[in-house]
Amino acid sequence: MGAMSARPNTEAAAQQAENTAPHRAGFACFVGRPNAGKSTLTNALVGQKVAITSNRPQTTRHTVRGIVHRDDAQLILVDTPGLHKPRTLLGERLNDVVRTTWAEVDVIGFCLPADQKLGPGDKFIVKELAGIKKTPKIAIITKTDLVESKALAEQLLAVSALADELGFEWAEIIPVSAVKDQQVSLLADLIAPLLPESPPLYPEGDLTDEPEMVMVAELIREAALEGVRDELPHSIAVVVEEMLPREDRPVDKPLLDIHANVYIERPSQKGIIIGPKGKRLKDVGTKSRKHIEALLGTPVFLDLHVKVAKDWQRDPKQLRKLGF
Repeated sequence: MGAMSARPNTEAAAQQAENTAPHRAGFACFVGRPNAGKSTLTNALVGQKVAITSNRPQTTRHTVRGIVHRDDAQLILVDTPGLHKPRTLLGERLNDVVRTTWAEVDVIGFCLPADQKLGPGDKFIVKELAGIKKTPKIAIITKTDLVESKALAEQLLAVSALADELGFEWAEIIPVSAVKDQQVSLLADLIAPLLPESPPLYPEGDLTDEPEMVMVAELIREAALEGVRDELPHSIAVVVEEMLPREDRPVDKPLLDIHANVYIERPSQKGIIIGPKGKRLKDVGTKSRKHIEALLGTPVFLDLHVKVAKDWQRDPKQLRKLGF
């Protein structure tokens, strides 16, 4: 009988504990082979387009942070470039950025697409993760909308077995579909308790702490990458030279002038970006302007120019100038 009367109290106690649970805040990053769905997942969690998504691997270069605001926690997502075997100076720098980021975050989410077998690239990354002892690691099976449940179950077992083999344990293993918004909020629920106790680190309205010019450059770069032939993805860099409010505009009709340069490595690539009669560059402008206006909440006049920066990926001086 004693146990019976105790039950309502435990419920009340649980309720009370929930009300006084400490707020948590911290950093998480998603890692995985290029194109494992990291940026799409970041966008789904934040609920707004923040990280650059493109169906080309290796497009994320900056550590874009998406910020998820919850009542009990603030989750800051650091989107690192994919770790890969480097071929150029830029590749090596990107890998250094990745390892530094991993060592500094509170939670690491390893993304593995449901529709691709665990390959050497994945094992390479998980082996690196196994070496980072203190940080809790979550295995996230992405793109679950692309497979049947049997294939998904096999993938879950494979990722679990890989951790056993390397002598560590996943804090959680969770399948998600960012595109269909399945289990995305559950993922946030699982990450939140792994963060340190802390008041919010960013004001409520912030979705990212990247300087606006960097994000604007990323949106232009994303638009420029769409539909370009395969030889271009790495050869495009975008630098926003200036963003200035147009003078003499009425307060209720502001206009922001944005001047940006799209850099490519060789003169022969210029025609590909500009397109016949300038049509492609115009499309790039129209498409990116929509996203920029949504991001900044103001009408924009976008002035785009294409310039050649010879072999910039291999030239340390150019890399610095272009922000790497």
